[in-house]
Amino acid sequence: MDTAERLITSTQELLRERGYVGTSPKAIQQRAGAGQGSMYHHFTGKPDLARAALTRSAAELRALADQLLSADDTAVNRIEAYLRRERDVLAGCPIGRLAQDPDIIASPTLRAPLDETFAWLRGKLADVLTEGRERGELDLDPVTTAATIVAVLQGGYVLARAADSAEPFDQAVTGVLALLKGTA
Repeated sequence: MDTAERLITSTQELLRERGYVGTSPKAIQQRAGAGQGSMYHHFTGKPDLARAALTRSAAELRALADQLLSADDTAVNRIEAYLRRERDVLAGCPIGRLAQDPDIIASPTLRAPLDETFAWLRGKLADVLTEGRERGELDLDPVTTAATIVAVLQGGYVLARAADSAEPFDQAVTGVLALLKGTA
């Protein structure tokens, strides 16, 4: 892995662990095994590197979601596969957790990958739900239901972190899936 990649990966990890303010250039450099000169050779500063890390995290999340939500299966089964995929619940969502960071939200440049990812996910889920409705699998509004699924998912992360247990997340996922299956 080259230096720029190590810097981006280290920043992704640190942002998720510590947030924007807690992620210092020095901590990034230490974790990446890179010097200050290397960091500023590849990036103009911490905001530029954070933007690259957020963009990468968003792309990774979208790729995984797209793979699961595009499978050849019923709408509910695809959504269930996405919601029940293996994830580190207590670490929080790599995108959603940063949506609670005031420094990221205050910056249109840093906030953009988060907003774009949530909009993409709501759209992708709405597309899956529309397919399900057209096939007669579901009888509900795809757009509002997609927004509900994303809200339940993100809320589940928050509740799990607050309880220091994955149980509230699992309950939230089980609940939203029961509602979807009840409309089938």
